[in-house]
Amino acid sequence: MHDEQDTVGPFSRKTDWPYYWVTRVSARYINEMEKLLKPAGLDVPRWRVLSSLREHSPLGVSEISDYCILKLNTTTKIVQRMVADGLVTTRSSPQDARVTEVSLTKKGEEAAIRASHFAEMVFDRTFADFKPDEIAQMNQLLKRLFEKLG
Repeated sequence: MHDEQDTVGPFSRKTDWPYYWVTRVSARYINEMEKLLKPAGLDVPRWRVLSSLREHSPLGVSEISDYCILKLNTTTKIVQRMVADGLVTTRSSPQDARVTEVSLTKKGEEAAIRASHFAEMVFDRTFADFKPDEIAQMNQLLKRLFEKLG
């Protein structure tokens, strides 16, 4: 018989299950960001697209889908709405006409900057008591976990 204290898994105490905390942190972070983004006319998926394009532009729709961890058809719909809102433009890739490239407009760049300020506010508040090496270690562990799942 296993000692309950030594068991880590879906059938032990939920607070011993790392995915419990990963899920809770993600949900709470998304809720915080949604509260800040909504008055600015944005949501988390649009913010992810904007921030991805701000870092790497232009990007193909499938690359955006990968960066933002969204389904391809969902990404396509988001990009179409963002085109209609004047946040991004699209064009066929000069290297491969099958690829639709997406770029930020001036309005999209401004929205990305505003949204990044919201993300910084949440980051500053939640990581105020963390040391830089703790944040680096957390990032390394989460990256490793992400790669193991992929």
